[in-house]
Amino acid sequence: MRTPICDLFGIEYPIIAFTPSEHVAAAVSRAGGLGVLGCVRFNDADELDRTLTWMDENTDGKPYGTDVVMPMKIPTEGTSADLSTYIPEDHRRFVDETLLKLGVPPLPEGEGRDGVLGWLHSVARSHVDVALQHRTVFMANALGSPPVDVIEKCHAAGVKVGALAGAAKHAKSHVDNGVDIIIAQGYEAGGHTGEIASMVLTPEVVDAVGPDVPVLGAGGIGSGRQIAAPLALGAQGVWMGSIWLGTEEYRNLASNKGWETAFLRATSSDTVRTRIFTGKPARLLKTKWTEAWAEDGAPSPLPMPLQNLLVAEAHNRINASGDPDVISMPVGQIVGRMNEVRPVADVMADLVTEFGVAVAALNKVNG
Repeated sequence: MRTPICDLFGIEYPIIAFTPSEHVAAAVSRAGGLGVLGCVRFNDADELDRTLTWMDENTDGKPYGTDVVMPMKIPTEGTSADLSTYIPEDHRRFVDETLLKLGVPPLPEGEGRDGVLGWLHSVARSHVDVALQHRTVFMANALGSPPVDVIEKCHAAGVKVGALAGAAKHAKSHVDNGVDIIIAQGYEAGGHTGEIASMVLTPEVVDAVGPDVPVLGAGGIGSGRQIAAPLALGAQGVWMGSIWLGTEEYRNLASNKGWETAFLRATSSDTVRTRIFTGKPARLLKTKWTEAWAEDGAPSPLPMPLQNLLVAEAHNRINASGDPDVISMPVGQIVGRMNEVRPVADVMADLVTEFGVAVAALNKVNG
């Protein structure tokens, strides 16, 4: 399972793992892949700095990456308090009434009141500045091309830049902007995703950007067979996210048993693509929370980052409650395969073994 992307990053396997958990990211890097730490959860640059220092010290000298979220400045820059003036009272009332109806208890006084500032453009820029002071070798942007000056800053530091694309035209635009690696994320994926399935999207993106631009296949990947598929379609590696939610290391970030119960019992049809999480289309686990937003009379989600600020405290309350019927959880359709919790090293070993079996089976087809 070796492709040119392995030589580019100095990794053993072309498995790129996106995760908000530094423990998962470090474990993937130690196991031969490239762990990519999602930075959006860090409201404080100092906290991110401490976390990346931990990554520097716990990856056995192996490379890792970081992922930032750099949305447009909608409707202005500033703090969550500044932006909160743009949130309609009807939306606030709906959230409060829905939490009451679902039996979600409040947090202790003083907890969970701040919005997720990591979704703001200015905070994302601070994430870039902090990351470039550490050993990151790859900087991905979850919302397409970063600004050109950010790309140039990364290149000056010797860091490759990646961007997610849900259509071939977006991939071409990213390359024109100076992006080095395209992540072709299909409809099946968790979190932000477009409308084209990965079986169609990956070869379209590969053909659109040409042979000199590496492409990572993403969406619906949770086994060695599913790694072999995008490689057969022309990708040089895979970008995997949801599968790492089902690892022991992830518990260091989210010890909430509601998450595990929710995904362990879910099938591949128990997700929904909706704008209620961030304001942009994202795939979430289908629960009573997502169903409430789909009912007649529910308000339309607000644009990013207002929707994040609207629901930030609600998500904190939901997660703290531990109720698997209500949990708000980005996850892809691969959740149907996530039926046990295992160490990252075991998941990686199985992916490599299954890939070998799949390739061997194809070789038999060819005689």
